[in-house]
Amino acid sequence: MANENYTRVTEFIFTGLNYNSQLKVFLFLLFLSFYIINLTGNLGMIILICISSRLHTPMYFFLSHLSFVDMCLSSVVSPKMLTDFFLQRKVISFLGCALQYWFFAFFVAAECLLLASMAYDRYVAICNPLMYSVAMSQSLCMQLVSGPYVIGFMNTMTHTTNTFRLPFCGPNVINHFFCDALPLLSLVCADTGLIKLVVFIVSGAVGVFSSLTIVVSYIYILTAILRIRSADGRRKAFSTCSSHLTAVSIMFGTLFFIYVRPSATFSLDLNKAVSVFYTAVIPMLNPLIYSLRNKEVKDAIHRTLSRRTTCCA
Repeated sequence: MANENYTRVTEFIFTGLNYNSQLKVFLFLLFLSFYIINLTGNLGMIILICISSRLHTPMYFFLSHLSFVDMCLSSVVSPKMLTDFFLQRKVISFLGCALQYWFFAFFVAAECLLLASMAYDRYVAICNPLMYSVAMSQSLCMQLVSGPYVIGFMNTMTHTTNTFRLPFCGPNVINHFFCDALPLLSLVCADTGLIKLVVFIVSGAVGVFSSLTIVVSYIYILTAILRIRSADGRRKAFSTCSSHLTAVSIMFGTLFFIYVRPSATFSLDLNKAVSVFYTAVIPMLNPLIYSLRNKEVKDAIHRTLSRRTTCCA
């Protein structure tokens, strides 16, 4: 009987975002603009880093991968969410849900670990500036970039395999606008205690490792900055990591709000509202943060636009 019920669920239905029907067009245009800004901003950042020789440094090498991950993370969720604004029945196939969940878990873990790699890069740049070019060798940079992708792959394989081998025998309505762990596990007609423990341990390990790396790096960074005697020197040192610190605060603050809250305060409706932030808003904000708060990026944009204007003239 369990196997028979299991085969019945071939699709899931999203409840979608909660909004007044009169706001549908406005919200669609708002999230569409977020997605367009995200794609153009992150793709523009990748292209700018590739064509500007002055940005061929470890810091911007990591930033180009962060832009790639942000662009992909939003693309996993946003197109389906935008389409569902105009659909009465917001359906996704069982396989489609598994694929969306796989890519979502992969890119979220990769982003957290990339931010940790960038924190280590800032630690070396500020605490050991004379040896920076030697310490941050090309091979080490490749390891610090490939590591997040490898661990992200292991993370998502664990979550996706454990979740989608469980029996989904109805109902098949997901109280969310994309396939995420907690709403999916609430639909399983079996004991999910062990699976939730595995998800907690694996996700917690990724979160704790990346968080500790960032916190420890910034403790050393802050200590090094406070040792600088001139106020101008301290300002310049802090400005090199202010963009990264802003991105870290927004990303980890949002994720911890969702996954580290006491169960008594857990709410799927509240999760949907916060999930919009880290799937649609944060990937759009990161290129803006790094362009508006970073003098080197602004100079590179200015030089690129000036060369293009000269060529056109």
